[in-house]
Amino acid sequence: MTSRRQLAPFAALSASYFAHIGFFNPYLPLWLQELGLSILAISVLVSVQAATRLFAPYGWGWLSDRTGERIQLMRYSACAALLASTGLWWDGGVNWLFGVLLFMFIHTSAMMPMSEAAMAHLVTQDGIFNARRYGRIRLWGSVGFLVTVMVAGVFFERAGMHHFPAWTVATMLAVTISVFCLPDLKEAIPANAMRVNVMPVLRQRAVQWFFASVFLHVLSHIGIYVFFSLYLDSLGYSKSMIGLLWALSVVVEIGWFFTQSRWLPRMSLPAWLVLCSAAMVLRMGLTASSAQVLVLLLLAQALNALTFATHHTVCIALLSQHFSGRLRGRGQALYTVIGYGFPGVIGGLAGGMLSTHYGLASVYWASMAISTLAVACALGAWRHHHAPALPD
Repeated sequence: MTSRRQLAPFAALSASYFAHIGFFNPYLPLWLQELGLSILAISVLVSVQAATRLFAPYGWGWLSDRTGERIQLMRYSACAALLASTGLWWDGGVNWLFGVLLFMFIHTSAMMPMSEAAMAHLVTQDGIFNARRYGRIRLWGSVGFLVTVMVAGVFFERAGMHHFPAWTVATMLAVTISVFCLPDLKEAIPANAMRVNVMPVLRQRAVQWFFASVFLHVLSHIGIYVFFSLYLDSLGYSKSMIGLLWALSVVVEIGWFFTQSRWLPRMSLPAWLVLCSAAMVLRMGLTASSAQVLVLLLLAQALNALTFATHHTVCIALLSQHFSGRLRGRGQALYTVIGYGFPGVIGGLAGGMLSTHYGLASVYWASMAISTLAVACALGAWRHHHAPALPD
């Protein structure tokens, strides 16, 4: 049985990593806007993060499966990302920013898939994914995100966006310290470890529908990740209110992660995928049509409990079922590539062009249509999946 002493450092890493994400992702577009860049240039730079997820996670996942040294690889990645973050202090123009962000994201995009793979290994006992333990660890990431998204909003409102690089370095330092606190675990590598082929799993219809639904679900979410702060700013919301709206979505995440073991067993995992995508249709519709009405915008943000928190846990649990043992690292990497790499690049660039020609609201109308397709694919996964509901 895995001890709390082994799991606590993963909670600390989750808290520090998502504390970094909590200020970086919402406020990076606003910082780039303050530098005088166009919306199209901003969308390209923000999409660099997603572009690295097209190749970096699978490369790191393959290497971690081959060596079993997930923790050591994460330590290297954290140090390299910390070094890269200092480059944001230099004013070298768009090309310089592109290079800095590219190098930093190549390494940060590898950290969570490897951490999730290592953590899934620890919270899975006798082939059963322990949703309660996973949720209690993962909620600390939401807490970290909540703190920085609120504090950063107030801070940047009063002190200005020019402090953004300092925040980046400070939070990456916290991530690096957390990684070095992880237990130095190495998974045993059988002699035939790298002979385990991922293709037979990918040929399964349930897996194909699952990845299709993940791709479309996250693609519809890109409007929130990339353009939400800019959208709210264009509607006249203050940076403090923008931070509070982001914070609300994280508060409901925390509530879900803390109580998810009570709710998840009530339906099969693919049935939850269908519900999450249906909630995404409603969320994007409200954001596109009623963002000026604060009560409806608050409702849309509250749906994050389903569109992100529930969806993420269900995906991790399904990955643990489909990609076990020596496929674990590659399974997590494929989830990142298909679920966050391709959608991030496509959504960021297409969203930039859409918003340039038709306004930022058009991004959310497009997201609503895409999430409708995600519902259809989730139904396909549900029809081909016969696994029992997630155990407590």
